[in-house]
Amino acid sequence: MSAVAGDSKVATKQRLIEAAEELFADEGFDRVSVRDITTKAGANVAAVNYHFGSREGLVAIVLARYINPVNEERLARLDALERKIGGKPVPVEEVLEAFVRPFTTQVRRSELTEKLFFKLMGRMFGQEGCNLPPVVETVFVNMLNRFQKAFAKAMPGLAADDVWWRIHLMAGAMIHTMAHADTLQRFSGGDSGSPTLEQTLSRFIRFTAAGMRQGADDPHEGEKPRGPQVEFPF
Repeated sequence: MSAVAGDSKVATKQRLIEAAEELFADEGFDRVSVRDITTKAGANVAAVNYHFGSREGLVAIVLARYINPVNEERLARLDALERKIGGKPVPVEEVLEAFVRPFTTQVRRSELTEKLFFKLMGRMFGQEGCNLPPVVETVFVNMLNRFQKAFAKAMPGLAADDVWWRIHLMAGAMIHTMAHADTLQRFSGGDSGSPTLEQTLSRFIRFTAAGMRQGADDPHEGEKPRGPQVEFPF
């Protein structure tokens, strides 16, 4: 195989991935066909099977490209917080920031626009969250268990099942926020404004921290709050 032919195959594979990402973000995973993807990528219908084995193989590649870096950064941020605080409970707001801040890092590294990136991430976690490929689910489960322990330590007195449900409800709010921010602006007639990413992050952390803490003991009660949520009060 010549170098030109090899480069052409690599370019076709990349075009298919990028076309799939944009279409999945705009339309959702269930509504996009193989033909939709190959048409947008300017490729033959058989190219998806050639490069990825199946449509499901392409979906798995897209999921891993976006979800794994987010989860790996989440774990790295939590590790850094726990080392810094030396075995003490990490405040709820800082655990939440470690959970959501990686989205702001990864959106800057993505070829997608900010709007498409967050729509795609929302659809990934919302629509495909129950069908994660093993290469994604393994990291995901490890990440969730680490954060469950961090939240439980930050909110002593809560039963394990309650901590898990609070994480589940928090994640649901996060998914909805990412996938439907434009819907809120439309439904509110523009009254919701056009907040920056940092302002949305601030709102999210303050709102979810209140829900996570409800009825729990707070080992950091009385301390001065830290994190992005104090910079943009709402």
